[in-house]
Amino acid sequence: MKRQILSISIFVLIFVLMVQAGTPLHSFSTIHKTEPAAAHLSSPSASLYEKLEKASDMYNEAPRDAVIDKVWKAIPGYNGKMVNVKESYEVMKESDTFKEEDLVMDEISPDVHLKDLPPSPIYKGNPAKPMVSFLINVSWGEEHIPSILKTLREENVKATFFLEGKWVQKQPKLAKMIKEEGHEIGSHAYSHPNLGESTGAQIRQELRQTNETLEAVLGEQPSLLAPPSGSFNNDVVQIASELDMYTILWTVDTIDWKNPNPMEMAEKTAAKVENGSMILMHPTAPTAQGLKKMIHLIKNKDLQLDTVTRLLDETRINQK
Repeated sequence: MKRQILSISIFVLIFVLMVQAGTPLHSFSTIHKTEPAAAHLSSPSASLYEKLEKASDMYNEAPRDAVIDKVWKAIPGYNGKMVNVKESYEVMKESDTFKEEDLVMDEISPDVHLKDLPPSPIYKGNPAKPMVSFLINVSWGEEHIPSILKTLREENVKATFFLEGKWVQKQPKLAKMIKEEGHEIGSHAYSHPNLGESTGAQIRQELRQTNETLEAVLGEQPSLLAPPSGSFNNDVVQIASELDMYTILWTVDTIDWKNPNPMEMAEKTAAKVENGSMILMHPTAPTAQGLKKMIHLIKNKDLQLDTVTRLLDETRINQK
């Protein structure tokens, strides 16, 4: 009995001394053989884990499946995002401080992808993706291309140039210049036909002849088709799909071929642009003169500018 009283007295004395010295109470876990997890939850790091778990509710975003919209037809999917609690903790554990900028996010792929949809025209990217694209259709206007390329280079913007096959044969140096600048090359058919009123055989010939020309001159096999004048039908979309190409239309039209005031054109176009917009233009004087201002106005809306393929892919941007 005396030994038990003595043991209890010693334990109480040690407890009092440790409290006065500021020793964390979880140090007693070894005395009581408490599980490490319980000790961890009462530590400062435990609150960091709790914050990370709560952050999941705030920062997680479900992926968006590709869909066929009644108005906009095929719309690509967009990856979701999820807080990687384990990796985020590893980044923050040294300071034991939750910081939003240090969150590690994983991308979550959608269940339905653009390639899973039936052949359909595409007018825009996913509305959740803060990115837009320039579609530059080329079958004339070569005198303005060097100026347009210069502006795109200075502004670090990549565009998608849809080249007519016959034009490429006539202007191989300009076509190569466009490619060498790092821009995406798409098909604008071979002879600027009205594909919407063409037979299946004529459509196939136009697309194949263009692809052969782009392969011969530029070493390119295009995956995108911009029908001349936006004229298409189901046969165009189906045949393009059989040739591994998406049929691309546009969300916003600069109407630059009507020779508008360059600055007014830039302002009106940028005002209509939003997430996922595809902007149609041509190598015209108004575009050459107003392009820089248009780019600045679009960037001021916190939108990135990149190629159509980059716009249509599911990769997230501005992830955090």
